[in-house]
Amino acid sequence: MSDQEPTVLGSPVRSLTGVRIVGTGSCLPDNVVTNEDLAALGHDSDWIVRRTGIRERRHVTPCMSTGDLAVGAAEKAIEAAGVPRSEIDLVVLATLSPDKLMPATATAVQHRLGLRCGAVDVSAACSGFTYALATGMQFVATGASRCVLVIGADANSRVVDPRDDKTYPLFGDGAGAVVLAPGEEDQGAVAFTLGADGSGIDLLARPTGGAETPFAVDRPDDGSWFMQMDGRAVFKWAVRLVEHSARHVCDGGGIAPGDVRWWLLHQANSRILDAAVEGLGIDHERVLMHLDRYGNTSAGTVPILLDEAVREGRVSRGDLLMMMGFGAGLTWGTIAWRW
Repeated sequence: MSDQEPTVLGSPVRSLTGVRIVGTGSCLPDNVVTNEDLAALGHDSDWIVRRTGIRERRHVTPCMSTGDLAVGAAEKAIEAAGVPRSEIDLVVLATLSPDKLMPATATAVQHRLGLRCGAVDVSAACSGFTYALATGMQFVATGASRCVLVIGADANSRVVDPRDDKTYPLFGDGAGAVVLAPGEEDQGAVAFTLGADGSGIDLLARPTGGAETPFAVDRPDDGSWFMQMDGRAVFKWAVRLVEHSARHVCDGGGIAPGDVRWWLLHQANSRILDAAVEGLGIDHERVLMHLDRYGNTSAGTVPILLDEAVREGRVSRGDLLMMMGFGAGLTWGTIAWRW
């Protein structure tokens, strides 16, 4: 992995409104894995809480996969939306842990949901949902689609090495979904940005399994197909990125941080979130959290946060939400969304 700390690159801020979220859903495995459970694998429970804020996470059982989580979240979102399935004409699924390298997991999800439409995976790791949301909202805003199902789902426990003390305890499994439809002129992404800094591609990666370094029957199993992370470098980058990208979008959209009703920030580490609260000068109570219960669910993080907030009655028409994902690539997506 590269020792170079990547820079936070500027990216344009755009606006795309006339789109609304008409339904949300989430799905988490019933299998709760506590820090004490991980102690049997040699992980230090106290270190996990002290350094990350995570106390437990959910793991899929052997008979479950990313697709199962995606279907579970999507079913709830479609039910909440109350739209006929015949009106859903695109499925966009964000994941870093697809069921198969080929074909796209979205196609299996589409089939299981009984939909007749296009289906595609988006690969942007923990930024995946914001990328998928930006993709789906453009289909709706342009009239190319009537309703778009956007899903963020990951079964991280399948792609992280249980022997890795610094990575395995951080991640959990889960999925969230939204249904997009045409909205009023003031609804949707009042300001958003998508960014990437490819100089940091080696800081968080699964080195083996692609065309560059394919699986080989004569190569010893060195664990290189598992996720590998330079935690210190990624942490330093993320702390700067969250504040930088939030201010970038606020400035571009003429928004004051205090205007944001709820902050839905990627749940990677409690210290990253604390730094964002301090740097932006925002009320900690407005930063939604489930890191302690679910860990880092990658592409599932933001839509799970959103679904919980909606179902708890916290989100009302006109509220401004700030959704942000950041992770491998290095990539990030920040969206100021008017409900």
